[in-house]
Amino acid sequence: MVAVLVATLVVAAGVQGLIGLGLGLVSAPVIALVAPELMPDLMLWLAAIMPLVTLVREHHEIDWAGLGWSLPTRVLGTVLGVVLVTSVPAAGLGIAVGLMVLLSVGLSVRAVEVPVNVRTLSVAGFVSGVTGTATSIGGPPMALLYQHRSPTQIRSTLGLYFVAGAALSLTGLGIAGALELSTLLLALALVPALVVGFALSRLLDRRVPRRHIRTGMLILCAVSAVVVLVRSLSTL
Repeated sequence: MVAVLVATLVVAAGVQGLIGLGLGLVSAPVIALVAPELMPDLMLWLAAIMPLVTLVREHHEIDWAGLGWSLPTRVLGTVLGVVLVTSVPAAGLGIAVGLMVLLSVGLSVRAVEVPVNVRTLSVAGFVSGVTGTATSIGGPPMALLYQHRSPTQIRSTLGLYFVAGAALSLTGLGIAGALELSTLLLALALVPALVVGFALSRLLDRRVPRRHIRTGMLILCAVSAVVVLVRSLSTL
């Protein structure tokens, strides 16, 4: 099991280190398959640790102003997400989120550029909080907003955003008494796999054109939407 986790995390960390997101999308299905008892704790700890690995090198391009507007509304979105989870059928909510992300990706492919300002940052943070809480996929709203920024700013800003989001979720689980110390220790033991994956992504970053990084990010957002749609439709 450990060997599978290590190999998966090297690939997942490489994807996130190159594009700015993807750790959860690549590794969560594998972890849920080989060690379902570790979910969601292990994934949340890894989601909090991985960006710290990347921020050591790329912290100088973080969009602090953008985070200042998106993180507070993410908290509000998280609260609404909890309410929706308890009152709206999960399948219906997942289908709505999946279609929304696919529509956003479609508009991006058509070269519709959304300005990064106070209003859009607040909305993206709020929507990310709702979708992240309700469906476990909260990265696409922010990723789509930042898609035209430099790859370094995308990775660093989204990285810090993911750290904060994972911290919120872990805090909630901790208050509920649903965290295990053994899972945290396993996450720390897997950090070398994250470091190796990130190092590989740095080698690829020098060889991959910026437009391909944006394309990869849009593909990951679309795949995440399809995953949510398929998972939701299968429960109808």
